[in-house]
Parts: sequence; structure tokens; C-alpha cells
Amino acid sequence: MVTKTFVCPQCKAKIPVHGQPGEKLLVECANCGQKGTLVFHTTNKRVARVGNTIEVNNLTKYYGKIRGIEDLTFSVKAGEIFGFLGPNGAGKTTTIRTLLGYLSPTKGNASIFGQNIKNNIVEIKRNVGYIPGDLSLYGHMTARQFLKYFMSLRDTQPVLLDELVSLFEVPLDRKIKGYSKGMKQKLGIIQAFMDDPDIVIMDEPTAGLDPLLQQKFYEFLKQQKKKGRTLFFSSHVLSEVDKVCDRVGIIRDGKLVALEDVETLKSKKGKVLRVKLKEDPEIFEGPKDMKIKEGWIQFVVSDDIDYWIKQLSQYTILDLEINEFSLDDIFMHYYEGDL
Repeated sequence: MVTKTFVCPQCKAKIPVHGQPGEKLLVECANCGQKGTLVFHTTNKRVARVGNTIEVNNLTKYYGKIRGIEDLTFSVKAGEIFGFLGPNGAGKTTTIRTLLGYLSPTKGNASIFGQNIKNNIVEIKRNVGYIPGDLSLYGHMTARQFLKYFMSLRDTQPVLLDELVSLFEVPLDRKIKGYSKGMKQKLGIIQAFMDDPDIVIMDEPTAGLDPLLQQKFYEFLKQQKKKGRTLFFSSHVLSEVDKVCDRVGIIRDGKLVALEDVETLKSKKGKVLRVKLKEDPEIFEGPKDMKIKEGWIQFVVSDDIDYWIKQLSQYTILDLEINEFSLDDIFMHYYEGDL
């Protein structure tokens, strides 16, 4: 038995209706008497997935002589939320667009559901939802028309549409050109998930969402993971990964520099020590990862904190900060090549 909400086109009253998948029912509004038809679409059959959903082997994309990505090798497990992290220009979008067949790889290969992206991309896309980073929608359409158009392209049924519209509160009969950036992003999320795909690939999916909506989206992703859906989550925000992801791949200048469980990254020990001296900071001989920014000396310490405090005691300390080693610090170390 499935429960759907029938919204009366006349008075907008919401009426819960119970039925079986594939059933078509005549519904009458108890408020105004308006009648309508509600169809309980058959749920798209999800194939049980085990092992790796995505396999990437030495994937490389060059734009002429300019490197987009080079020799990427990693896998995404079925049913996990995989974080793909890197600053703007690191190669995240190039990777995603190559995986989805929008770009042809210069060399290397990848497969999704065990199917080669070079030969089976059309079939692959039938089971993959996608939220692009540069979301471009048809402003002259209403959201309902837009979603119907996407359904026709994929030849699928929007079995999760009512749930998603209720969750993200998108006015389906308003023209998209009147939407705010955040509303457009919510519509992009709905189109990616509405036909219950096995995997959803997301390129900066929280862009334009306010903090409350971001939190709602994170909770939604956790629920999708429980259903066995595989989620590829591209972001440049470490706090997002900390909230939702199981594993993370960090990309820098088109190359993968880390591939670990999020908990493993978080377990890396250390503290960030920042100190300002009365003397010239250049004369302090700190560890090799030491940096000097705006007069502040900064470096990471682990078991040797006592040693470095004693070294600093030879100078006149104007200010001193010692902070826990955060995910952001880890990310900056990877990005700057210090780990």
C-alpha cells in the first residue's frame, strides 16, 4: 500500500489517498467537490548492487596542452556517500563530466555499474541522477513542464516526485525564470532524484541553498544512503564531508592526492600552533612545514609540542594560539602538498 497526497486544483486542499503501485483512482475533494484522477506509478525496479558502483582507472583529460585531470584511479562502493574534494579548478567538474560522457577522456577508462563509459553511456545514464555545478534551466517553462520533459528523455516514472516536492517546497506551476537561485537548486535536486536512480552524481549540490536547507539536504542524503543509493558528492567545503560522507578523495591540480575514510582523516593527530614574536619571525628555525603569514608563524605539532614550546621560549612571545587539527587543516595540507 502506498500513500500519496492529492492536491485539489480548485481549492488547493491536500488529501491523502491510499492505493497500490499501478492503480488509478478517481479522487473527489471533500472540501469543494472537485474531482480528479491520481495514478500510483509502478516503482522503478532497483537492481541490488554490491562491490564497486564506479571504477576509475588512470582517467586523464587534457584540453590541448592544459591538464584537466591526470591518471585518476579510484572506486566508489555501492551504497556509500563518496566525497570528492578540491578547490575550484582542481578538476572535480572535469572528472564528473568525463564520467557522464560529456567529455571524452584523453586516455584511461572508467565504468559505472560494470559498464564501460565509452560504449554504454546511454544505458548508464538511465540509472544515474545528475546535479550539475553550472545548473542551467529552461526559464520559459514551469517547473512541472521542466520535470515532465526530463522524464520523457529518460523514459522513467517520477516515483519520488511527490515526496521531494513536499520536502523541498517547490512551486511546480510557477515559471522557472521567476525562481531564486536557491529555488532553482532545489529543482535541480528534485530532477536528479525523482525517478529513484541507483546512483546520483552531484557537483557542488548545496550551492545557493541557505543553511537550514543545507541541513535538510544532508539529512535527506543520509536517508537515501539507508535505501542503498550510491551518492557521489563533489564539494570544496570540508564541513559538508564531515557531516555526510563515508570516504573522501582529495584532488589537487587534476591529480588525486588522498583517498581515505573520513574517520581516518579526522583521526590524524596534531595541533596547529600559531605564534607572533617581537623579533623577526624569519630568524626562528621551525619545522619544514612552517609558514609565515602577516607576521604570524604557523606550523603543525604532534608529540613534539614540548620541544617547540621550549624553542619558542628563547624569544619574546607577543601572542600564542594552539588549536586542534581540523579537517580544514588536513585539507590545506593536502592542497599545499605538505602531507
